[in-house]
Amino acid sequence: MTASSVDLHNKGILQQREQQAHRMLSWCVLCPRRCKVDRLAGETGECKTGRLARIASFGPHFGEEGPLVGSHGSGAIFLSSCSLRCCFCQNHDISQQEGVGEEVDAQGFASIMLELQGQGCHNINLVTPSHVVPQIISALVLAVEGGLNIPVIYNSSGYDSLQSLELLHGVVDIYMPDFKFWAPESAFRYAEAKDYPERARSALLSMHNQVGELLLDGNGVAVSGLLIRHLMMPGLASETEQILTFIANSLSKNSYVNIMDQYHPFGTCHHFPEIDRSLSPAEYKIGLEFAKQVGLTRIDRRDVADIWRCLKQL
Repeated sequence: MTASSVDLHNKGILQQREQQAHRMLSWCVLCPRRCKVDRLAGETGECKTGRLARIASFGPHFGEEGPLVGSHGSGAIFLSSCSLRCCFCQNHDISQQEGVGEEVDAQGFASIMLELQGQGCHNINLVTPSHVVPQIISALVLAVEGGLNIPVIYNSSGYDSLQSLELLHGVVDIYMPDFKFWAPESAFRYAEAKDYPERARSALLSMHNQVGELLLDGNGVAVSGLLIRHLMMPGLASETEQILTFIANSLSKNSYVNIMDQYHPFGTCHHFPEIDRSLSPAEYKIGLEFAKQVGLTRIDRRDVADIWRCLKQL
């Protein structure tokens, strides 16, 4: 199955999107922070990123969900900086520190995509991409011209603007957002974004409308659709229940969901005693039971298998 961006490029639409997105950098409202800085002139806002994207690292990644990893790995490109301020971010060193990684122009970005495809990766996995949508589109124009034809994954925090997602309509094959918080109070306390729950709901609805449910090929590798992650956190089981209910009732009970138990107090969690601990297996079991109650059936199997092994030890 050919990547969607190839079709848009052949029709000249991808190039039009590139021009439109580039103009938005001069008055940046690409994410919900809406900083309105002129990034073309080198100004930076909350994401601390100017005209060029910064890439912290890239390579075949085998730690993602099974449908993304396949046999040759997901072609992960870890983008520096983030417009969200999660106190528990496991990539805190690259997401919240200025100047980390190397700046790349469109040609350099495209070359990385083509290198990952050449290594046999099943997809291009753009990690934390929300603040560099124009740079991504510019790189894709050149990458497609260079022969890129594997699916593109938009791997985000869920803190995305509808304006940016519209630019990506037909460009992204697989959306992989997290849905972190349901309560504005939690989002403000732990990520400095009170509007996160509202923005995430709107973003997931838009993503689902664009690409639909996750579609796998004959080898079980994802080719298109929506894959949702939810990182369970200590003491926030009620928010997990509300998030899973939203997914089941407002998106689809056939949504592919990874309920993650990997929470660990990274970053600045020591400032928040209530979440300064790991998630317990018992708490994670509650999340799985919520998923069953609301009718979600496509829960990432690897995580389910791992947790049932843990539960046998209780």
